[in-house]
Amino acid sequence: MSVAIKVENLSKAYQLGEIGTGTISRDLERWWAKVRSKEDPYLKIGETNDRSAKGSSDIVWSLKDINLQINQGDAVGIIGRNGAGKSTLLKILSRVTAPTTGEVKIKGRIASLLEVGTGFHPELTGRENIYLNGAILGMRKKEITRKFDEIVDFAGVERYIDTPVKRYSSGMYVRLAFSVAAYLESEILIVDEVLAVGDAEFQKKCLSKMGDISTGQGRTILFVSHNMGAINQLCKQAVSLVHGKVSDTGSVAKVVSGYLNSNSSTESSVILENVFRKGNKKAEFSQIIISNGNDMPNRYYSIGDSLHIRFSILINNPNEKYIKTAIEIKASDGTRIANMIDIDSAFEVSGVSGEIQTYEVVLKDLRFYPDIYYLTLYAGDMSSYEMYDYVEDCISFEIIDGGKYTTRTLPRIAGLLFLTPEWIKK
Repeated sequence: MSVAIKVENLSKAYQLGEIGTGTISRDLERWWAKVRSKEDPYLKIGETNDRSAKGSSDIVWSLKDINLQINQGDAVGIIGRNGAGKSTLLKILSRVTAPTTGEVKIKGRIASLLEVGTGFHPELTGRENIYLNGAILGMRKKEITRKFDEIVDFAGVERYIDTPVKRYSSGMYVRLAFSVAAYLESEILIVDEVLAVGDAEFQKKCLSKMGDISTGQGRTILFVSHNMGAINQLCKQAVSLVHGKVSDTGSVAKVVSGYLNSNSSTESSVILENVFRKGNKKAEFSQIIISNGNDMPNRYYSIGDSLHIRFSILINNPNEKYIKTAIEIKASDGTRIANMIDIDSAFEVSGVSGEIQTYEVVLKDLRFYPDIYYLTLYAGDMSSYEMYDYVEDCISFEIIDGGKYTTRTLPRIAGLLFLTPEWIKK
């Protein structure tokens, strides 16, 4: 099988703050090193791109010593936390930006969908942008015309095809951009997290189309997503990035499982201080404990057991009286099993600013198949979609056997569940 993409010793450095070293003499020193094909002396002090740690250097390595080989026809998922270097890698492969060091060898034409509106001219109509993108890929006008109706039909924007795309919504942008990238004849398709902008129906449609492209047409796909279920559905191989370096490669099942395990604590009680989180901090989760109800933390359960999830939350906003909270459960392959939302149980988390409130969510008679499950905590205003705190995959528990219901070995089956948890203020 021929190699579609080969990446050798690839690195990309960025300078924080103002561009330049601060003095003409140092800029000349860097220029002279470049002329002589020597290493940039100021890149020697660069640091790993860890956003959570304070650094002493103005140079950070967004990517460092990346080595990959992707064969023609492979569908490869690229996973990692925000800031891991996923988008930077795709931009280099798409030739949007150049690497600082290393080499990339690509066989075939590339169609990229990196950001909403990438490659579209806002003043041109949808029709004109389709022809423009085809021309950029090296296609002739009659080849584009032959694909035109399929592109418009898939995107579902026929009514607006002669309207300038600057008047499109973000969803319409993505629909047309993906359709153009998928239907125009390129050997390699690169798709970033941008599909998350579309609605659920369109995302499903896109995943199905990418599957057809990979298996039926033999085209190579690179797909970045935080949705492990989508990665698992589409891809056979995966690459995990951590702080700009490759941490794992191989089968999707192995890489996704390792990624989720690395992000989740193996403890049954976690202080949520130095963890990756998102939100405006109007409320913050401070601790989470999972137990079987006897106040003894425990990670291991059988089918039929009760799971008690106790979390503490600090309210930082003096004007906030009620906070909507939710707990998401994922299986080991990233599939979202269930969301437990307090308002669905006619319960409201409330408190005084500056106080830490503790709550417990009880799941009686667990009916999860043997597997490892990961919990994500959310706090915010669900009516306005304002996010106060979001701590992803912060703790995990494991179902180890059939418990009192069966003694036979159970296959791991993931499905969607509707749970009826009990919410309690402690």
